[in-house]
Amino acid sequence: MNVKIFLILVCVVSLISITSSFSQESTNHECIFKSSSLHFTAVGMSYWYERLQGGLETITGVQYSDLSCNNCHVENCDVCHKTEKEDKTFYTNEAANNQDMCLKCHGREAAIMNIDKKNNTEDVHFAAGMECMDCHTEREMHGDGVIYTSMKQPGAMDVTCEQCHENISKTTSHTIHGNDVDCKSCHVQQVVSCTNCHFETMINEGKRVSIPVSGWSFLMNYNGKVTSANMQTFVVPGNKTFLMFAPQFSHSVSKVGKRCEDCHANTNVDKVKDGTINLTWLENGKVEQVEGVVPVVDGVQYNSVYQNFKDGNWTPIENPEKPVVQYVGFGSPNN
Repeated sequence: MNVKIFLILVCVVSLISITSSFSQESTNHECIFKSSSLHFTAVGMSYWYERLQGGLETITGVQYSDLSCNNCHVENCDVCHKTEKEDKTFYTNEAANNQDMCLKCHGREAAIMNIDKKNNTEDVHFAAGMECMDCHTEREMHGDGVIYTSMKQPGAMDVTCEQCHENISKTTSHTIHGNDVDCKSCHVQQVVSCTNCHFETMINEGKRVSIPVSGWSFLMNYNGKVTSANMQTFVVPGNKTFLMFAPQFSHSVSKVGKRCEDCHANTNVDKVKDGTINLTWLENGKVEQVEGVVPVVDGVQYNSVYQNFKDGNWTPIENPEKPVVQYVGFGSPNN
């Protein structure tokens, strides 16, 4: 064979090999996102909804695949990275790093930001000009090949307070609580809760309606520490009710932590000790609620007002069934 022809063939084969490898690498990156990223799989909601986990399916009898919730996920890279400018389409990190992009889907975070801004109690990080991607990582966004069942599953998230706050001042609170109480227990100001999530409307109309409340924060165990948490109540046809507690980091952080009496000497703690506490109730036709810290303890009766939703109006349910209680997000009640 002519040496010149031989060298040309070698170059062609090498080029094909390089192109094939590059194509395979790109495909693998796409597969990592689609197979493991919680943004794509969105399996957290389905995992906790299912009957096997003692979820809402136990009283609805409806499979998660039949709910509109399963549409809430990032279909592909375009959703966050696609940019159009001057009749050209391309990918940029700038588009994905834009906080408005995150808040399009993360409505609860957007809600708490608006509430805190209105009350002049803005999160200390947002007040300093920080945005979502200053703390969250690309691995959290894109996945790492491991299929996590929830963002609260250990290993799914990278963000911790200690990543930035390495040197904690030796205050009395820090010394006493040591490694038993998570930073969020004292420094999260409040959480936004969804109450009366109306299952029938979700089934019939494919939309979610609920009564949002804020001004409180819950405490439960997570990963060996007491941490901030949230609650959510559901109304299911047949006067059936459901109550869910879950660890949650609310993006409503104060530089100054709670006072001792905010947790150890408030009336909510006394009521929990007595075994019954009213979280919400009706007063002059309006939903009212407790405020401040509420500990989550197994066996306590947490009462809420449960209502039906029809034609844009809420109507109290007479004699609703006692709610099924579920602890999710790898959290557990305090002792």
